Amino acid sequence: MSQIALKEIAALLMLIPFGVVLGIGLFFVYCALRRSRMERAADGFARQCFDFSNRPLATGFRSSILARPTRWLAIKGEDWTAVQAALRLHHATPCSWEEGLVEAKEDKLFISPAISGWILVMGSALPDPSDDVDKFFHFISRLSQKLGQVQYYNANPVVNHHAWILTESGRIYRAYAWGDGVLWNEGPITAAEKDLGLRSFDYGSELDHFTTDGLLAANCEKVGRLAARWSVDPNAISQENWDANGIVGEMS
Repeated sequence: MSQIALKEIAALLMLIPFGVVLGIGLFFVYCALRRSRMERAADGFARQCFDFSNRPLATGFRSSILARPTRWLAIKGEDWTAVQAALRLHHATPCSWEEGLVEAKEDKLFISPAISGWILVMGSALPDPSDDVDKFFHFISRLSQKLGQVQYYNANPVVNHHAWILTESGRIYRAYAWGDGVLWNEGPITAAEKDLGLRSFDYGSELDHFTTDGLLAANCEKVGRLAARWSVDPNAISQENWDANGIVGEMS
């Protein structure tokens, strides 16, 4: 084999590492672009279906700290009978907000009248992701399959457990739940979470509790503000809506 041929082969061999590095670089660029497209798509869906950033917040009556729900659903629509059927609520009776919130602390659920196109469901009978996150996943997925757009919120300031979940027709678009650790983290972080400074941790994150306690408390405090961005904050209901009656009943 001639020296020219050997030099050409050597030159080609020297190009192989360069080609490998270039290929790896292009692969990471592709992954970054794909993730960026997914995040934009998720944010676009959230803005279209949930994120009412320009909607004025409710003003007027604000429920007392004793009446604030720690867990609630926000369901897109105005047909409370469909919500009642989907939750299999029985022994349902009409009631005021005050009566409903009091009874909802006794293993019952209160279904509010429609507020700006959303129906709220509050009560201790709603499942908590920290009890059984797999069971909770099936609950929220089935409910969303029946009712369409369903949001779930949890804000327990005593133990700093918190959650926010966006679903549409059974599909989970964004889910984050904390209960003495990350229970569920699915979907890209949405624009509203970023704007409000909400922090979400990855599975298995090594956390310093001395520095994270404040972040967890801040997350818990901001859940209502996130709900106001996506749908309705039950802790900031106007007097007009407060005067309307809902129903309270037992969940099967």
